[in-house]
Amino acid sequence: MGEVYRAIGEEPIRLAVMDGEAILAICQAIVVPARRGRHLVVMYGPVIHDECDNTIIRKYENTEILRLMIDELKKIAKSEQCVCIRLSPFWQKDDAKVEVLRSLGFRSSPLHLLAEHIWYLDLRGKTEEQLLMSMRKTTRNLVRRAEREGVTVKTSDDPVRDLPIFFALYEETRRRHHFVPYSKEFIHAQVKEFAKTNECCLYIASFKGEPVASSVHMVYGGETSYHHGASTTKYPDCYASYLLQWTAIRDALRRGDRIYNFWGISPEGAMKHPFAGVRTFKTGFGGELFELMHCMDLPLSPKYIKTWVVEAVRKWKRGF
Repeated sequence: MGEVYRAIGEEPIRLAVMDGEAILAICQAIVVPARRGRHLVVMYGPVIHDECDNTIIRKYENTEILRLMIDELKKIAKSEQCVCIRLSPFWQKDDAKVEVLRSLGFRSSPLHLLAEHIWYLDLRGKTEEQLLMSMRKTTRNLVRRAEREGVTVKTSDDPVRDLPIFFALYEETRRRHHFVPYSKEFIHAQVKEFAKTNECCLYIASFKGEPVASSVHMVYGGETSYHHGASTTKYPDCYASYLLQWTAIRDALRRGDRIYNFWGISPEGAMKHPFAGVRTFKTGFGGELFELMHCMDLPLSPKYIKTWVVEAVRKWKRGF
């Protein structure tokens, strides 16, 4: 992902806490030049080897490792004139390391940086039939209906070449749901970088010879992740998106992947959340919820108050 950000002009900052050759923790940061205040963001990091059996790593405490990492991030953030450091680690909601961050001066951020409610399917030991039967009945019926209606799903043999098909559907989806999309530049860089090592899949679902749904998936470390999706409403009764997802799940199962990650959904009952529209769709395939800790900020300048006020007002207006 660092190379993806580099391709769009945002230089990645990569750090590691080391003891000789042993890596104790890593993180990747990006400077965000927002008008409300420049800030240094760490997405789904830092990652700490707190469960490793390595005796060198076991002799350290999380507090000590985190303090070393945060001290270096503070130096970088101040040199970049950032008003705060914003962390959104891939840690469970009740992880004890959250209190370590608070002890280091972090506070809850007004906004979330990335998805914090993750919906996933555990594929281990499952068969296709078991996965089908674990779906919501309506979802299972729509998958089968799409097949009967003649929807076809293919995996592109050249994801970069076929991205214009995805982008046409993505733009229609953006207009329909009024969300702020990832830029075409970002998605293109992401697909191009991961396609080099066959870690990216672009699916295209067609009906009556026309592309009607498309999605971008990343495949790495025994996990398939659903990153971007798009569809048209031209044929509302063909339900291509359901068959497309089932095709991706089935492919992950056949590869021997352990996890199919749908990524973000809205918290239950949060009707104004940006992921509220996809919650029913994603959860219909069966699965489990994995809740992450909320994004946290470390203020570094009195100017942070401007960032906090602007984002707090934005949160209030959005209603989530």
